[in-house]
Amino acid sequence: MTLNPLMHTESLCPICLRKLEAFIVEEDDCAYMLKTCLEHGFFKTVLWRGKTPMHAWIRPKERAYIKNPITQVDQGCPFDCGLCTAHRQHTCTALIEVTTRCNLSCHFCFADALEGKSKDPSLKQLRFQFESILKASGKCNIQLSGGEPTVRDDLAEIIRIGVSLGFPFIQVNTNGIRMAKDEIYVKGLKEAGLNSVFLQFDGVDDAIYEKLRGRALFDVKCQAIENCRKYGIGVVLVPTIVPNTNVDSIGEIIRFGISKTPTVRGVHFQPVSYFGRIPKAPRDEERITLPEVMECICEQTDHMISLQSMQPPGCENALCSFNGNYLIEEGVLKPVTKRACCSSESEKAEVGATKAKAFVARNWSYQKQVENEKLSDWDKILSAIANNAFSISGMAFQDAWNVNLERIKECCIHISTLDGRLIPFCMYNITNKEGESLYRGSKWIR
Repeated sequence: MTLNPLMHTESLCPICLRKLEAFIVEEDDCAYMLKTCLEHGFFKTVLWRGKTPMHAWIRPKERAYIKNPITQVDQGCPFDCGLCTAHRQHTCTALIEVTTRCNLSCHFCFADALEGKSKDPSLKQLRFQFESILKASGKCNIQLSGGEPTVRDDLAEIIRIGVSLGFPFIQVNTNGIRMAKDEIYVKGLKEAGLNSVFLQFDGVDDAIYEKLRGRALFDVKCQAIENCRKYGIGVVLVPTIVPNTNVDSIGEIIRFGISKTPTVRGVHFQPVSYFGRIPKAPRDEERITLPEVMECICEQTDHMISLQSMQPPGCENALCSFNGNYLIEEGVLKPVTKRACCSSESEKAEVGATKAKAFVARNWSYQKQVENEKLSDWDKILSAIANNAFSISGMAFQDAWNVNLERIKECCIHISTLDGRLIPFCMYNITNKEGESLYRGSKWIR
């Protein structure tokens, strides 16, 4: 085969997790990753499908240097995560997994979490992780995850630890079941300092939840949102988009989110990735790529949202995500952002991380409602902007079939480990075909 690759990079074998040379090539309206393992053969995986060519989406970026690396380069990426001195981006969001337990058994779960009696990390252990994050990455945004973090009765105490250490934004990643059923629990989380909820939200049809999550959950999601409204907690809807399941629901999800503002601050789409708990090894037709999600957003909102209003990220690698910022006017989204055309100007990764942290903390938190008669004309304008802001974004997590180590090196979403390291999200969660991991609870010999 004669190759004229768009990108020469490195990846992993999805069978043995050895590091491999990889090429990204564009064919028609698609981009594919090609790689060969001498033991397990040739792999070709779709990365990008749609009207926006991959080469036109990529934006140059000046790397950021890790000021306080925890690990040194020994075996090379991805085997020295910690963060190591070869990493190219600061922490924007640090995840702390407060439990491995869950009250659901979803068909797709990156953490492969289950309901059980596994021991949760103690408050002392979690304080150590907060302090380790602070030492390595400063006052970044925090997401408390799991498993399902709300199975812990002391989640409010965990939030208080983060607040006491000065972290400016704390979010809980949740399926919403307990937040729907236990209003007093929600009140306690708010009083402890919770800013935002990252709410699993796959559609407005219970058939979708029954297929993906094993039970009807739409009314539960609505009640969780209502309880967050009562206590002033911002909500971001987080759909996992799976072909032949809920791709056609993208527009409905956005319209539902708009109808629940200003409590709902936006929608964050996550195209399905194949790691953790998966039904089987993936085929290309079982994937949906970022440009396809963006096109569905446009088509299913009757082009209320345009392709040009969604842009590459300034923080993580350009191939990781998209984002668009809007104002709601009479139920219609008006774009605030517009994609720059043909720009070759290089951005500084550190600046992108700073902007991303500030945007998330500001726009994903609940905006306090104040009676208009108590506001000056200027404050009324600012209040209207804050309460009518709405974000639409998407992030494509990587799995062993499509992982690009250039993207891993520019990751800004890092998982805190029990020993105080910070591991890029995708690398922490990647599993091989047999479900074995390099980092998550693994004794893998590297």
